[in-house]
Amino acid sequence: MEFPHVDLPVDLIAWTDVTEDILNIYKQSCRLKACIFALCTEGSITVSINLMDTEIKQGDFIILLPGTIIQFHGQKEKVRICSAGFSEHCLNGVNIIQSTMSSYSKIIEAPVIPLNETVASYFRDYFALLARISTGPYMPKTRMAQNVLDTLLYGVNELYSSRPDSQNRIKSRKEEICREFIQLVIENYTTERRAQFYAAKLGISLQHLSTTIKQVTGKNVLDLIAHVVIIDIKAKLKSTDMTIQEIAYSLNFPSASFFGKYFKRHLGMSPLEYRNS
Repeated sequence: MEFPHVDLPVDLIAWTDVTEDILNIYKQSCRLKACIFALCTEGSITVSINLMDTEIKQGDFIILLPGTIIQFHGQKEKVRICSAGFSEHCLNGVNIIQSTMSSYSKIIEAPVIPLNETVASYFRDYFALLARISTGPYMPKTRMAQNVLDTLLYGVNELYSSRPDSQNRIKSRKEEICREFIQLVIENYTTERRAQFYAAKLGISLQHLSTTIKQVTGKNVLDLIAHVVIIDIKAKLKSTDMTIQEIAYSLNFPSASFFGKYFKRHLGMSPLEYRNS
């Protein structure tokens, strides 16, 4: 099933009071192109994140990475949320994988976590400041928005790194395999893009890995590996002066030509066309 893709109209947009009217946009399932951070400040609401129903309550922090499938089901009571979102255009110059290296798989696994009141108050104040900036007379330029996103990702990485792996929930063996696989990809994607390598590292058959990843994420193994590789390439193309050849070699592609074909297969354009777009 293909979900409609939803992006944000500007690089950075923040709200101190996301109400039902804004949430109604997401009443139908859609796939985010943007990256959104949010904090529930009042009430509760049921949300489907990557097809899993989750109840979001006061004090819960939500991280919706690009590619997340989201749907709001509604609330039993008044709900208030403050948030900050970054468009696909803004994300192109930021390497989310590198910024959250030690916690990316935890974020995928648990996109909603409870915060204590002190930490929640920091985010409330930060989102309030971003809301003033993003709606004020001096709209943040792309580079500034990217710096803000880097700062938020750093904070989120710290938040997740200090949490125990399991939060009162027994994970199934399939979920464990999926989490270990994603973490292995993040650690090895610059040198290894073969599914067989990851199956061997996990000590399971390629068939077992493929079936498990498909059941847990809905994606196939090579698609997930490519997703991580492409995030890195896009960030390097947009935010560095590295040549196409340098980027190709930094990711251990055998040649710039092979690298170009790989990128075009996944993005539909050449690396140079993407850099200039």
